[in-house]
Amino acid sequence: MKKIENVRVRIAPSPTGFLHVGTARAALYNWIFARKHNGSFILRVEDTDLKRSSKEMIESILEGLRWLGLDWDEGPFFQSERLAIYRQYTERLLKDGKAYYCYCTPQELAERRESAKSEKRDVKYDRRCLGLIDNERKRFESENRGRALRFFIPEGETAFQDIIHGEIKKKNRDIEDFVIMKSDGTPTYNLAVVVDDHEMAVTHTIRGDDHISNTMKQVLLYNALSISAPRFAHLPLILGKDRSKLSKRHGAVSVSQYRDEGFLSDAMFNFLALLGWNPGDNREIMSREEILEQFSLERVSKTSAVFDQQKLEWMNGEYISKMDNEDVLKAVIPLLKGEGWIDEGAIEQKRTFLLHLVAALKPRMRKLTDFVKYSVYFFKDVDAYEPKGVKKHFAEKTLVLLEALIEKLEELTDFSKEHLEHVLREFAEKRNVKPAQVIHPVRLAVSGMTVGPGIFDILEILGKECVINRLTKAIKYIKVL
Repeated sequence: MKKIENVRVRIAPSPTGFLHVGTARAALYNWIFARKHNGSFILRVEDTDLKRSSKEMIESILEGLRWLGLDWDEGPFFQSERLAIYRQYTERLLKDGKAYYCYCTPQELAERRESAKSEKRDVKYDRRCLGLIDNERKRFESENRGRALRFFIPEGETAFQDIIHGEIKKKNRDIEDFVIMKSDGTPTYNLAVVVDDHEMAVTHTIRGDDHISNTMKQVLLYNALSISAPRFAHLPLILGKDRSKLSKRHGAVSVSQYRDEGFLSDAMFNFLALLGWNPGDNREIMSREEILEQFSLERVSKTSAVFDQQKLEWMNGEYISKMDNEDVLKAVIPLLKGEGWIDEGAIEQKRTFLLHLVAALKPRMRKLTDFVKYSVYFFKDVDAYEPKGVKKHFAEKTLVLLEALIEKLEELTDFSKEHLEHVLREFAEKRNVKPAQVIHPVRLAVSGMTVGPGIFDILEILGKECVINRLTKAIKYIKVL
C-alpha cells in the first residue's frame, strides 16, 4: 500500500461514560492508520457537555487507551478550553449571513414537532426566527429568552466521497437549520468537530457510520467557512450476535470491564481490529505488527460487524496459552491477592507450587480470571460439590471404589502425575470398570467441580495427604445422601 504523506487523525471521546467498544475500535483504526503512514494520532476530549462530563470518566478513557497500547502523539486537548475559538468561527458565519439567532424555547420546539408529526409534515425547524424584525428580537430578549445560533442550510445538494462507502449525497432540503451554538454559549458537536479538525489539520476522519448524517452537516459548515474538509471513512456499526445494537445484555461494553474480567490487551487489540476489517485471508490470530502491515481502510467492510463474546474468549485463550508461565503467574498474582489466598511474602516461597498450578490450568484458561475460578480448591478445602456432578457421579457403588482407591494411594511413595495415571488406570482395569468411572468421582471429590485441568495434574499438585483427606470427606458425604 502506498504511503500517504502527513497523515493526521484523531479520536475524540466524550467523557460522559466509559471507553466503550465502538469508540475503542474507532480509536484503534485511527491509531493503526497513523502508525502505518508515519502520521500523528491526536487525542481530543469532547467535554462541552459539562454537566455530564467528569474527571473520573476522562481518566478511565485514558486508562483504556493506554491499556490497548494506543499511545497518542498530541493532546489530550479539551473542547471546554477552546470556547473562544469556536466563537470566532460562529461570528464569521453570523457576519456572512450563514447563521442566525433562534429564540424558540425547547417547549415551543417540542410542540411544533408534535404538531408536524400529527399532521404528517416534515419534522424539522420551520425557520420561524430567520427573518425576525428588530421589535420582535427586542421583545424576546426582554423576556430573557435564551438565544441559540442556527446554521442556515442553502439550497442544493451536499455530497462527499467516503473511503469505505463511496459517494454519499443528500438533498439539502432534507436537512434542517441545525443549532451550532447553544444558548449557554457552548458549541454543538457539529460545529466543534469542524473547527477542531480544521485547527488541528486533521487529514482523515475515521469514525462510526452512525455519524454519516452529521457528516452532511459538517460538510456544509466546511463549505460555508471556505475551509477544506478531511477525507472521511465511516466504519460499520458493531452489533450483538442477535444483530441488535451492542448493549450490556451482550456482555461487557466498556474496555475497562474487559480488562478487569481478565482479557489481555493484545487479544483485545487483535479482536477489535477484525471487527469490520480482514487481511484478505482466513487468519484470525495476528500480532500488532502483522495487523499494521496488512491494514487498509479500503478493506473495511460496509456491513455491520458482529461482536462475538465466545470468539473473543477463544482468542484470549489462544494468547494466554502462548504466554510464558512466569508471565501468566505475574498477571494472576494480583487476583490471588485480591481473594486473600496469598500475600506478597509467600509468593517466592510458593513459586514452584504456583508455576506448577499455572502450567496445569493454562490450557483451560479463556480469561485470567479463570485462574481464580479453577484454582479455588488448591487454596481452600472443598465445602460443596456441584449438584449435577453429585447426581451423576456420587452413587453407592462409588463408595466401594473410593474406599479401595484410598488404600491404594496410601501405599504410594511416587505421587507424580505420570505414576498416578498408571495407578488409577490399572486400578480401574482390575476393578473391571472404565477409567472414567474412577476419574470423574475422584475429580468431584477433590475439587468439588466436574470440569477443570487434567485430573492427574490436580492430584499431583494437591499432594497425597490432601487427596486422601478429600476422598475420605467425599465418602462421608455420599453415605448421608
